[in-house]
Amino acid sequence: MTWNDLLQPNLIISGSVLNLTPAIIQQYRLQGLVLDVDETLVPLRVGLASPELQDWVEQVRSSTQLCLVSNNLSESRIGGIARSLNLPYYLGAAKPSRRKIRAALTGMNLPAEQVGMVGDRLFTDVLAGNRLGMFTILVDPIIHPDVALRSHPVRNFEVWLSEILGATITPKERKVNKT
Repeated sequence: MTWNDLLQPNLIISGSVLNLTPAIIQQYRLQGLVLDVDETLVPLRVGLASPELQDWVEQVRSSTQLCLVSNNLSESRIGGIARSLNLPYYLGAAKPSRRKIRAALTGMNLPAEQVGMVGDRLFTDVLAGNRLGMFTILVDPIIHPDVALRSHPVRNFEVWLSEILGATITPKERKVNKT
C-alpha cells in the first residue's frame, strides 16, 4: 500500500460528525462505525456528550452498530462519555495501531469492509482504518470554544505532510456538505 492509499480517506464530511447522516451511512452500506472520541465527538477536556451528539447517536444506532475507540487513557473521561451515550468503548488504542480497532470489529461481529472508521486525524484514525480495509471517514475536529481562535497545528501539519507523501486529501468518492 502506498502512503497515498494509507492516508486517503474514502469520504470527507464538511463540518462535525453530526453531518454524517443515517442516509450517508446507508448509501455506503456501512453496518457499523468505529468512532474516535477526542475532537471527533467532543472537544478536548469535555467529559460529557452534548445533547446534539446524544440525539445523533440515537438516530444512527437504530441501523448501525457503534463503538468508541480512543487513544486517550482517561477511564473517567472516555468511560463517562461512552456511558452517557450507552456505547461500548476501548481506551489507549495507540492508533494507528489496529489492536483495539480489531477488538471493536470483533465485538460488532462485522467484517472491516462493512465498518466505517470515523475520526478527525489522518495519521491516527484514517491510517488505522485504511490499514484494516475499513471505509474511512474524515470529519472536521470539534474544537473547544476556549481554543477556537487558535489554529490546529497538528492537523494542519498532517494535511501538509500527507500531501507531500501523495495523498490529495480529497475523498475517493465525494465531499458531503450538509444543507
